[in-house]
Amino acid sequence: MIRALEQFAPLPLQEDFDNAGLQVGLTEAEVSGALLCLDVTEAVIDEAVAAGCNLIVAHHPLIFRPLKQVSDANYVQRSVIKAIEHRITIVAMHTNMDNAWGGVNCRIAEKMSLTDVHIIAPKQVGEVSGGSGVVGSLPEPMTAASFVAMLKERFAVECLLTNELLRRPINTVAICGGAGGFLLGEAIAAGADAFVTGEMHYHDYFDHEQQIQICVMGHYQSEQYTAEVFRDIISRQCPGVRCVMTGINTNPIKYM
Repeated sequence: MIRALEQFAPLPLQEDFDNAGLQVGLTEAEVSGALLCLDVTEAVIDEAVAAGCNLIVAHHPLIFRPLKQVSDANYVQRSVIKAIEHRITIVAMHTNMDNAWGGVNCRIAEKMSLTDVHIIAPKQVGEVSGGSGVVGSLPEPMTAASFVAMLKERFAVECLLTNELLRRPINTVAICGGAGGFLLGEAIAAGADAFVTGEMHYHDYFDHEQQIQICVMGHYQSEQYTAEVFRDIISRQCPGVRCVMTGINTNPIKYM
């Protein structure tokens, strides 16, 4: 099953800073069930145990930086211990799934009903192709206010950050889930009327008034449908594997 995920989103597509792939556990164990999630926390591992799942497929790596010890010092180390105690394997499909065609950004585009979707910044690693971000067209032009309202509704966004509203219709939308501010320039060059991402730096908002509608919905909110991508891959390639979608909202950011 892990092989099926990595065939869809090959590990060579991950960025140099990333740590996608096997995080904890054994790859040869028979899968009793797969819990699909965005983040791995102690509560998510408890959820997997209660659901009878011995595999967790997450978008964000539990182990992102090298561990110098495994103790009870933080949630990462405690989660590693708990997973090993319960013989749970943890796999992360992170920037390789961001960069895979049909992955995270394509699912966001699907939620917006975009058409003519294609990759903004293509990437080729050996025989593996993919790339950062996608751009596509709305079914019908929208005012900036209507576009923002649509995003808030479809992605359950409590607080969406934007620059000043465009005074022209939005037709073409560029997308980069998660921390996608690095792709703003490419989105503008691609002729996008709007750029949707999860995080951007403060100074990146300057100098784009009436050039492009920036819409920053939150990291968790932008990637919340990633587990659906995992489910669809597993259902197609490993139809006998039981998939459980997490019921836990792991977003650490609260809106007051």
